[in-house]
Amino acid sequence: MAGGNKGRSVQDYIDETPVWADGTTVGRVPMTAMQWRIWWLAAFGKFFEGMVVFMTGVALPLISAEFGLGATEHGVIGAASLAGILVGALALGGLSDTFGRKFMFVVEMVIFMIFLVLLSVSPTYLWLAVFLFGVGVALGCDYPTAHLIISESIPSANRGRLVLAAFGFQALGALAGTAVGYVVLVNDPSVTAWRLMYAAVILPAALVTVARFYVTESAPWLFARGRASDAARETARLLHRHPTYPHHVALKPCPTGEGAQGRAGSRWRDLFGKRNRRATILASVPWFMQDLSTYGIGLFTPTILAAAFGHGAAVSHDVTDIVAGQVLAAEGAALIDTLLIAGVVAAVMLADRVGRIPLQILGFVGCAAGLMLAALSSYYADPTRTLLIFAGFMLFNFMTNMGPNAQTYLLAGEVFPTAVRGKGAGFAAAVGKIGAVLTAFLFPILLADLGTTALLIGLAGTALIGATVTWMFRVETTGVDLERMHQHDLDTVLDSAAGEGREAA
Repeated sequence: MAGGNKGRSVQDYIDETPVWADGTTVGRVPMTAMQWRIWWLAAFGKFFEGMVVFMTGVALPLISAEFGLGATEHGVIGAASLAGILVGALALGGLSDTFGRKFMFVVEMVIFMIFLVLLSVSPTYLWLAVFLFGVGVALGCDYPTAHLIISESIPSANRGRLVLAAFGFQALGALAGTAVGYVVLVNDPSVTAWRLMYAAVILPAALVTVARFYVTESAPWLFARGRASDAARETARLLHRHPTYPHHVALKPCPTGEGAQGRAGSRWRDLFGKRNRRATILASVPWFMQDLSTYGIGLFTPTILAAAFGHGAAVSHDVTDIVAGQVLAAEGAALIDTLLIAGVVAAVMLADRVGRIPLQILGFVGCAAGLMLAALSSYYADPTRTLLIFAGFMLFNFMTNMGPNAQTYLLAGEVFPTAVRGKGAGFAAAVGKIGAVLTAFLFPILLADLGTTALLIGLAGTALIGATVTWMFRVETTGVDLERMHQHDLDTVLDSAAGEGREAA
């Protein structure tokens, strides 16, 4: 129990192991009920994102048939929610640095609920695109906010695995979205069945919205704003347990002018200054490269599989053919999506042991290998062709969630100081979603013009670029105290942490 009971930081209290009556310390840092509540509510935000975005892949052909969409309109619908995520991450995510993590944690779910209800009753193609965009805005705000409210409330030793475990609910949501689409189609084989798919999310989203009102505010954020007394109060609420420990929270005083620095230092331009430039490049560019392939493959896996199986449902105007083709494709997509879950489980197990950077590089290389394997399928006849497609996509899904899909999210919320952490994580997510929007809009067009093989080879190239940039601007944050990043130069903190890690090894 280092540091005594006076003049300690919020993270010191969060990381402290309780002491038994005889003075023996507990062997680990136990999570409190409030910490678990925060974790679960943040995890469900990622679940809804995976569910809504990937369910769109099943719903798109039905939407296209109901509104008579062409290739361009098809791309707009596919990209609408992703464009909203881009705007939400950039415009709303950064507001958590100004108004607080909890405030935006609640606001984003209220926005999500409003547009989800409107989405299920969309009267026209144009309104459908607007409502999908609105849903995306809420999900985009959740990218930085959910990460920060977890990482600023849990022990440093568990940060990587718990943040990634919550992020892994995106994969569960993707699987659930495909499953919901399948169940709805089987029970309601009509062209309007897509409305029921989105409506199925409303009730669970409402429950999560209400529950988020009752979590604590981020104590590190309060302290960075110069509100030490509020930070102490929220730390005590966060760590409330039976028996009570700690008995009293006494934070170190805010340094002179800390509150003013916290407000003035929370500027967008600070992301591109000397102190944070390296972190900004590492957090954003690989995320862009990763989303180019992940969302293209994720959104259009059913379409690709339907084409690969030689089924004409994707372009047919007959409702029976469309539904039959999408049921078959949804079954194949569900099998492939299970590897997303396996990948994030691997990320959770390895992130705090192997490190963020090695996993991100290995994951990018593995994604490229999977895409190339799927591309090679065009040179073979069935059953080898089908085997290569499934093997390639399954390898891709596993490696992307073990590597860049998980690690870019984790790094973006760790490499920036507290004052600009929301803006930094939001900016990185927004840059990533530029890649997602581009691929969602252009994928159906390029798929028709270039063919599956050329498109997959191009995406493999973007994965290798992501691996290269990760290596060039690598910053390993495993085990680093995030509060120290608010007070010291980034490179100094990371070099010190690396040295401590080598000594511990």
